[in-house]
Amino acid sequence: MTTRPKTSRLMLGFGLAMVVGALPAWAAPADKVFTIANYPVDATAKDAVAAKEKAHAEGQQAALGALLKRLVPVTAYNRIDRLKSVRAANYIDGVAVRSESNSNTRYIASLDFSFQADSVRELLRREGVPFVEEQAPRMVLVPVTAEPGEKGAMRYRPAGGTWSQVWKGLDLDNTLTPLKIETLLPVVHDDTIAAAINGDDSVERILTNEYKADYVLFAVAEVDTAGKQLNVTLAGIDPAGLLSWRRSYRLTDGDVAYAMEFASVVTQGVLEGRWKVAKTEEGGQGGGFSGGGGEVHMAVEFTSLGEWNDLRGRLLDLPGVDDVRIGAVSARSAEVSLRYPGGGAGLAPVLARQGLTLTAGGGSWTLRSGY
Repeated sequence: MTTRPKTSRLMLGFGLAMVVGALPAWAAPADKVFTIANYPVDATAKDAVAAKEKAHAEGQQAALGALLKRLVPVTAYNRIDRLKSVRAANYIDGVAVRSESNSNTRYIASLDFSFQADSVRELLRREGVPFVEEQAPRMVLVPVTAEPGEKGAMRYRPAGGTWSQVWKGLDLDNTLTPLKIETLLPVVHDDTIAAAINGDDSVERILTNEYKADYVLFAVAEVDTAGKQLNVTLAGIDPAGLLSWRRSYRLTDGDVAYAMEFASVVTQGVLEGRWKVAKTEEGGQGGGFSGGGGEVHMAVEFTSLGEWNDLRGRLLDLPGVDDVRIGAVSARSAEVSLRYPGGGAGLAPVLARQGLTLTAGGGSWTLRSGY
């Protein structure tokens, strides 16, 4: 998962939905995951030519970093830190321009970077970095908006506008977890969505029948104006199993559009992470990917920065905890992966003695203060 600079993404102004997911002509279908598509670049230099050269060079370097994070499990991110000095130009296979604009000194564009699959594989194997390149079966994702209804029940509506567009603006084809964006069907009622959010597996038959797909997910967005945050829930069935996952994002300066864009990127990363964990548990994939005992992937929930710092410190100081990796951090939660003998089941009682609650659900773990 890679977050992109706010300025370069929002200043493009080309429209999120354009030619989304198009695979460049030079990229072989079997190597789709080695293409980073629709990537924004933005550079300023002494003249237009220099600005363009700078944007392409910086863009392909950043795109290589995004590719490595796509392929490598989060528990092995520390192993790709030493690859930061690798020159992306030595691995690039081609660049396609989706949109571009420039002034006398500035160049802004949205580009597709395709990398040499065999060369990247060789690099990772040589450096002993585990990776997954097998794509998951395509899933249906249904963007939905939510708002409070009568008697405290939530009302769900088909997402229009920004929440739908940010999903369509992602690279939906080359990702490890390909997605097909569908609208909310009239026959899918509020109680079905609520059941999915609550982790009820009885909705699987309803969703798979109605959408004619094996895997169906709701991406529910609720704008909490009073709380100045965006609440996002991902619920349904993916290839890793039943899923009900929630995260909140701060509305900085009331910018709902940016919060939604960031949330969609993080959420897509969650799906990729779950798929990589699933392939780990199968006992190994391309590049010698093996799960390794004791891996725990968790969402740490908190109410303030102070509480987050306290929880993080406790995890880092806990005897037996190793290889702690911190992913995306929002106003109320953070992605954390670590290793502990016995995995989550072994870690939960140890944390309980410190007044912390570690619970399993949806194929991952959630850590909260027990007080």
